[in-house]
Amino acid sequence: MFSSVLLFYFVNSAWLKTGESVLGFFSPGTGAFGAILPSLMDQVGFDISAIPVFPYHLIVIFGTIGEFFLPLMIAIGLFSRIAAIGMTIFIIVQSYVDIAGHGLEDKFIGSMFDRFQDAVIWDQRLLWVFPLLIIIVKGPGKLSIDHLLSRSRS
Repeated sequence: MFSSVLLFYFVNSAWLKTGESVLGFFSPGTGAFGAILPSLMDQVGFDISAIPVFPYHLIVIFGTIGEFFLPLMIAIGLFSRIAAIGMTIFIIVQSYVDIAGHGLEDKFIGSMFDRFQDAVIWDQRLLWVFPLLIIIVKGPGKLSIDHLLSRSRS
């Protein structure tokens, strides 16, 4: 379920943040900094070189790597529970950045148990986290590398 709904969303989002080289994950572009650290980018006039390496460059690099590899790990079922926990944390941080960093209005944030189902944060992100919670609690399915590895150890 996660793969059909969110895999390509997150991988594409991460891909747009990478730099131009083969190791672009380690040299994210302006878009990555703008998406992950919007208020800081405003402060420095979108000049990445003015942003301190520690901790900000590391935050963007690890965020981009996580956004790319965690969904792939979930899709193939490798370290599924750890990857699902990481993706859940990623979605929580992403939601915080959208609210605090990008300044989303209340109508986009929504609230739980209201009569509207179109809020980007509460409604949509809660649905994103649900399949991850299933993986965290129940573990990977039988079509996963984790399952194959556990059978080979027995």
